[in-house]
Amino acid sequence: MFAMSNPRVRLYVGAALISLSPVWVKLVEVSPTTSGFYRAAIGGVAMVIYLGVMRKSLKLPRWVFGMLVVASVFFALDLWFWHRSINYIGPGLSTLLANFQVFIMMAVGIVVLKQPPRPAQLIAVPLALLGLALIVGLDWGSLPDDYRLGVIFGLLTAVSYAGYLLSMRQLRTSATDSMPTREIAIMSLLVAAFLGVSAIAEGDSLVIGTWTDVGWLLGYGLLSHTLGMMLIASSLPKVSTTEAGLALLLQPTLSFVWDVVFFARPMTPTELVGASIALVAIWLGSRPVRQTSR
Repeated sequence: MFAMSNPRVRLYVGAALISLSPVWVKLVEVSPTTSGFYRAAIGGVAMVIYLGVMRKSLKLPRWVFGMLVVASVFFALDLWFWHRSINYIGPGLSTLLANFQVFIMMAVGIVVLKQPPRPAQLIAVPLALLGLALIVGLDWGSLPDDYRLGVIFGLLTAVSYAGYLLSMRQLRTSATDSMPTREIAIMSLLVAAFLGVSAIAEGDSLVIGTWTDVGWLLGYGLLSHTLGMMLIASSLPKVSTTEAGLALLLQPTLSFVWDVVFFARPMTPTELVGASIALVAIWLGSRPVRQTSR
């Protein structure tokens, strides 16, 4: 408990827990949309219970709730694309592509917010493209259809995640509390509602078939979504931007490790070099900003 009082420990423990997210998705025997529904629903209910125990109100200004609806749409899309990408190309590469959101955020900062790019950012973009080319190969047409679809879904995850982060950034500009627990709780329940409707429309069942799957989904919702997000959110105001960037980098790195350890993903030397280059690019691109974790 003493170690958890250290914000740096909370930051890295939270990043490690969130890095397990694609592992739960790969292990569970339900549809990608259904697993996203249970992640958000279990996490949202857990945070609402926590807020009730702490006697904190869920009431928010109307404009904040409106922004949460927008953020929830983006996060629901994020999970919809990401879970399919995980199934097609594995936890490691799908999570790496999802973290390309730093380049979407960088582009918005330059074009919309008129923030001049830093030299490190200008280096990061071509490095990321080089790393991606080394991982997936230069002959795009020769790749299997499912693999190409997984890469596309991974990049769409990055776009959706950037939309979520920008929405959360906007509504947190006038926030007075240091922990966005209420916002994340309500957003999680909204995401669960969107994905539940999507699952029904897709013809997917929300029934969990085995107790093993119940365990995987509880781990996903409680450990990765709830505990991981809260540990990182509580530590961000007390750590440097560089440390926050390193924590962001730790998530796809560990996801690659879990992919190799748990699912025996084969890694060629070229893919390993490409992943390393892409991770460095993500770190360079994320250094100027402090971001909310997934």
